Amino acid sequence: MKKLVIFDLDNTLLNGDSDRNWGEFLSEKKIVNSNYLLRSEQFYNNYYQGSLDIDGFLNFCLEPLKNNKMDVLLELREEFIEKKIKPIVLSDALTKVKEEMENSRVIIATATNDFVTKPIADLFGIEDLIATEFEIADNKFTGQVLGLPCFREGKLKKVTEWINLNGYALTQSKFYSDSFNDLPLLEKVKEAVVVDGDEKLLMEAKKNGWLCLSFR
Repeated sequence: MKKLVIFDLDNTLLNGDSDRNWGEFLSEKKIVNSNYLLRSEQFYNNYYQGSLDIDGFLNFCLEPLKNNKMDVLLELREEFIEKKIKPIVLSDALTKVKEEMENSRVIIATATNDFVTKPIADLFGIEDLIATEFEIADNKFTGQVLGLPCFREGKLKKVTEWINLNGYALTQSKFYSDSFNDLPLLEKVKEAVVVDGDEKLLMEAKKNGWLCLSFR
């Protein structure tokens, strides 16, 4: 059986954060008010400080989804991918993904919700996406999160569940990430690779002898 390689998405495969860019895009399109961006920045500051209230953040992310019709959202998402995501796809990341696909099964595990990230995974040719999931009923977002957020210990748990279902082993897997928020998963895999790591993660990498590289 092939080995498993896991990639984080934001600031790892992308030169930026897809969730943050989605909020900026919705603001530019006047889908959300100016206060939305201020609140967004506060959440991202908390994320980088390690104090993010994930439930509060996800409720915030759900606001524009549950307040708009699905056909409008899908049209917006298509434009978003073209204008905001394709320009920040890192060519070195694309190369690395293709390289890993030659000998391994490749998946993405991201805290960002699956509505925003599914078409981004498609850009990389990655079929398997583990992400925070938002409930849809009657072709409309209900405002509820399905299962655990794919964040910190939640990401570890969701990846572990997927691995158990698909017959892989964490102890034989490789994980690429930029964020200290991914330490629960990085500490469990056979091979942790730090990509353009934040300051806290670089300190951990040094302590653990993890490979550090850049896609930028």
